[in-house]
Amino acid sequence: MIKEFIAFLKQYGVIGLAIAVIIGGKFNDLLKSVVDGLLMPVVGMLTPSGEWRDAAFEVNGSKFLYGPVIGSTIDFVIVAAMVFIIAKKVLKEEQVSKK
Repeated sequence: MIKEFIAFLKQYGVIGLAIAVIIGGKFNDLLKSVVDGLLMPVVGMLTPSGEWRDAAFEVNGSKFLYGPVIGSTIDFVIVAAMVFIIAKKVLKEEQVSKK
């Protein structure tokens, strides 16, 4: 039964997937630190109010929080751009080494 389990892990690349998930999680932590610690303070300086992530409006007693949505959108765009740039550099180096 253990041999079957090990064969299953090898056949479906479960170990590689687990490693990718772990590295991806840590990469996400790194990117989040860069965005939160370095880039978002710059965005905060460029916006009219320093507390723009708390921005909201109220309609008939219902509070709509649009600041967190804008903040998450900006975070996503920055992280996606960073991942794109890094992936492009890594894939370019990989293609050059194959030639």
